[in-house]
Amino acid sequence: MTRRVAFGAAVTLGVVAALGLCACTPETPVRPDTGYPWHTDIVATTFWVGEVFDPDAPDGSQRISTYDSAWLESYGGCDGVDTGGGCRTEARTADHDFFPTAMTPRQNPFYLDLPFDDVNDREGFATRGGVVPWADDPALAGAVDDPAVSLMKNRWVVLHRDGRLCYGQIQDAGPGEYRDAAYVFGEDDRRPANTRYNGAGLDVSPALNGCLAFTELDGDDDRVDWAFVDDDDVPPGPWTRIVTDSPVR
Repeated sequence: MTRRVAFGAAVTLGVVAALGLCACTPETPVRPDTGYPWHTDIVATTFWVGEVFDPDAPDGSQRISTYDSAWLESYGGCDGVDTGGGCRTEARTADHDFFPTAMTPRQNPFYLDLPFDDVNDREGFATRGGVVPWADDPALAGAVDDPAVSLMKNRWVVLHRDGRLCYGQIQDAGPGEYRDAAYVFGEDDRRPANTRYNGAGLDVSPALNGCLAFTELDGDDDRVDWAFVDDDDVPPGPWTRIVTDSPVR
């Protein structure tokens, strides 16, 4: 196992030589038992670091994230194609492990968001000790009451679509809602409270878009199943080439 720290933001844990050996293949259609409930048939949209989809909206730019006020800088630039006047997404393929081809990321390109902000939202911060399933982990002793620490950032999620399994890390909050604990942590397969973007319950990165074989690069009709997964249960794959471990910034 090799370790490489880049700008204090990422650690390389391992590289698989061939995508055919990783978990995101049609040969692994069964959703794993992660110990956390599965959320099924959830609309997932695509977002990417550097995207500005609505300059007039307070949450319309992905140059920053809920957990990193300099996300664009931390990541290493536009997670796609820098057009000079903007940042557009690009198709990701297995030939490149679904990594961007126009830039070299400093953080894991397999990222996503969920609608629970446990740092900036007062209600989320006040309630996270009671709703986040891993809040009582001894390794997090003292963290629950520390506003400089997130219990969500860098957390792993497994996603399933049409027989494909892919893994990603939480790096933002959204879409549309920021305190939807009933959906995010519920055990009854609750629908998201969000009504924007076709009722999307999460955003996924271009890498996850490609890994899950979404029908559109930037649409709102693709659906996934997802569940939290503990670090030790994440299998090797392109998502472990770079693992983000940066704190709240």
